[in-house]
Amino acid sequence: MSWTDDRVEILKKMWGEGQSASQIAKELGGVTRNAVIGKVHRLGLSNRAGSTSTAKTAAKPKAAAAKPKVEAAAAPKPKAKPAAAAKPVEPAAPAPKPNLPARRAIIPAGQPLPPQPSANEIPAEALAKVSEVEKKAKRISVMELTERTCKWPIGDPATDEFWFCGLPSQTGKPYCEAHVGVAFQPMSARRDRRR
Repeated sequence: MSWTDDRVEILKKMWGEGQSASQIAKELGGVTRNAVIGKVHRLGLSNRAGSTSTAKTAAKPKAAAAKPKVEAAAAPKPKAKPAAAAKPVEPAAPAPKPNLPARRAIIPAGQPLPPQPSANEIPAEALAKVSEVEKKAKRISVMELTERTCKWPIGDPATDEFWFCGLPSQTGKPYCEAHVGVAFQPMSARRDRRR
């Protein structure tokens, strides 16, 4: 199907009358609703925000009184009312904004970090394991990280004493075994600590 000048004129006329893209596609034949919408956008035709609801309501009675195709082809088609005669639709009130959690404030470099999880939130054996591992850690920089190294950050990023663990990471995880024990805890263990 190609967009001839005649077909484009029919499209413009029907669009201006408030016909839906489906109705225009049906009238033109050999073209989909989406192709009509695409052509409307390429031609820069208006969105007809106020006339779409009247076009849809006007289409319902036609569908109920539809005649067989043989008679419909022989009978002249009634002309649709121009879109200008349609009553303007008032814009709907803006939707309320969803309650989003408050964003955390960005801490400027050199400022103290916010409180980290307290010892009662992390199992004691995991904390002991982490402190032992951090004594043996490779202390690597961000430029030395690979997919096989533990990416657990240690220290304040704004100081020279900041580093990453660097020990071999567990398969499929970003951290070594000790840091996985702190980062990934079963849901039931987290629930029990809150009580």
